[in-house]
Amino acid sequence: MAIIGLWFIWFANIKVMSGASYIAIDCDQDISSYPIGIVLGARVVGAKVIDGVYADRLQTGVDLYKKKKITKILVSGDNGQANYDEVDAGKQYLLDHGVLASDIFLDHAGFDTYDSIYRAKNIFKINRALVVTQNFHLPRALYLSHELNIDALGCSADLHGYANINQMKRREILARVKAWFNIAFAVNHQYTGETYDISGDGEQTWDQAGY
Repeated sequence: MAIIGLWFIWFANIKVMSGASYIAIDCDQDISSYPIGIVLGARVVGAKVIDGVYADRLQTGVDLYKKKKITKILVSGDNGQANYDEVDAGKQYLLDHGVLASDIFLDHAGFDTYDSIYRAKNIFKINRALVVTQNFHLPRALYLSHELNIDALGCSADLHGYANINQMKRREILARVKAWFNIAFAVNHQYTGETYDISGDGEQTWDQAGY
């Protein structure tokens, strides 16, 4: 059984790592403009204090927006508890760094990467996007995007070194297994609801969009 378990982990990781082929070499130079960038949430302290990983994702989104590589930004993260809110913290960072309010879309029910990408497709009707996160995370996010029929390219948010990078990479091994399982068994997201047009005003999504 142990051998079968190890083989399954290896198999799922190989499948999910295929997403690495969609990582852009240079998002500043080598890509055309996309209608939206999906910034995937990460840890905040309390309700508002953003850690380095998340700050780098948001700053990369800001940079792509100011360089007109993306027109809108979807911030997708966990706001499952009253005292924990990745999404509004991300929104405030974008506003503070010059992104127009109307260009910021929020998804409060992006509890993990699969949820975020599934809802990007089914709630926000996104067909083409740049996905913004760190290199260790991009293959999984892009694998999910393409399996869910989003024409996605990945932009690395590795603006700094991270003290816990080895821990994050180890956690990613099992996260890839979960991602493969979700795709293989066509798992539906438990939170559905109203759909949104990303060509419109993002502020319509600021109040617990579709959640």
